[in-house]
Amino acid sequence: MNIGRALVPLAAAGLVALSACSTAGAGGEDGRLKVTASFYPMQFLAEQIGGGHVDVTELTKPGTEPHDLELTPRQTGELGESDVVVYLKGLQPAVDDAIAQSGVENTVDAAALTPLEDHGTEVDGHDHGSGDDHSGHGDEDAGADPHIWLDPVRYAEVAEGVGKALAKADPAHEAAYEKNTAALVRKLDTLDTDFQDGLKNRSSDTFITTHAAFGYLAERYGLVEQAISGIDPESEPSAARMRTLHTLAEDKGVSTVFFETLASDRTARTLAGDLGLKTAVLDPIEGITDKSAGRDYFEVQHSNLQALRAALGAK
Repeated sequence: MNIGRALVPLAAAGLVALSACSTAGAGGEDGRLKVTASFYPMQFLAEQIGGGHVDVTELTKPGTEPHDLELTPRQTGELGESDVVVYLKGLQPAVDDAIAQSGVENTVDAAALTPLEDHGTEVDGHDHGSGDDHSGHGDEDAGADPHIWLDPVRYAEVAEGVGKALAKADPAHEAAYEKNTAALVRKLDTLDTDFQDGLKNRSSDTFITTHAAFGYLAERYGLVEQAISGIDPESEPSAARMRTLHTLAEDKGVSTVFFETLASDRTARTLAGDLGLKTAVLDPIEGITDKSAGRDYFEVQHSNLQALRAALGAK
């Protein structure tokens, strides 16, 4: 475009303003959308749906327990520069606080995209919620269970919401986001079918885990989760809870006590040792490390399925 000499200063100022608007709506200098994800399940969605059009930063580093995350000033500052933030409100208070103060226009709360439930610890078919002596966890575990990503159906609902949010923030690539969302939802539908088929012919419904992360998955496939601790993996079970688990394991024919990669396995191994039970990993997929039984969400979920099949006597 030929511009007269007198118009050069005005044109330059206009280009600066346009550049600022473009950066705010479509990421940094490379044109990619700057997305901040609170922890791995949100990061996975953003990367799968965003593809090459997004630059994703995860706040919870691999190997860190997401529930206990504390943000550095640098992370808080970077969050405020994001085009989109994808998180799960209630899981990480430090993230919730930082988002509330950030002023970021496009925030995606996974907890608002699918219904959350309060999964107390069930004993003999009765729900003993937080505060009950049978539950083994205290008031810090009260409220809704955040582990929606472990249910492929609910995770697909969250994926659809994330896809819409990315398209809103970056309409130039809306078609790509829609295509990627649809592909991811199809894979999650297949995973749901794999769980349904893989757990059909089982001899038991009850399994014991380190902490209450698998309530949605258990509900989806007709299982009963018995957690040593509550929603918080670091909470200590009461003596009453441990006695209940001893009785329950014998009555329900439990064969395996599950532990996980990011939380201590000490209590799970002690319980298994006392009862002569096997131990195995059931991964809540809160982060992927070199100890994970897979490189991504789908690989670890299939590993979880095989672990449950073995523990529940599925044929």
